[in-house]
Amino acid sequence: MADSTIEECLFGLLAQRCEGATVCPSDVARALVADADRWRALMPQVRQVAQRLAQDKRLRVTRKGVPVDATSRGGPIRLGRPDKS
Repeated sequence: MADSTIEECLFGLLAQRCEGATVCPSDVARALVADADRWRALMPQVRQVAQRLAQDKRLRVTRKGVPVDATSRGGPIRLGRPDKS
């Protein structure tokens, strides 16, 4: 799947939520692929896209409210709009 498709889906899901809300990477994968085996296989790519967007300051990636690398292990992450500065 194209990274741009994942990016478009991610920002589309965030646009449907109120300011400050986040999404789980699995929300993005599930929105793109209905089959459980296939959406799970998409998760590494979703995390890679999220990390690239975070590095470009277009996305905020957190674990328990703390900024993290989207591709690092250590538990669930949340994806949100970057903080306004």
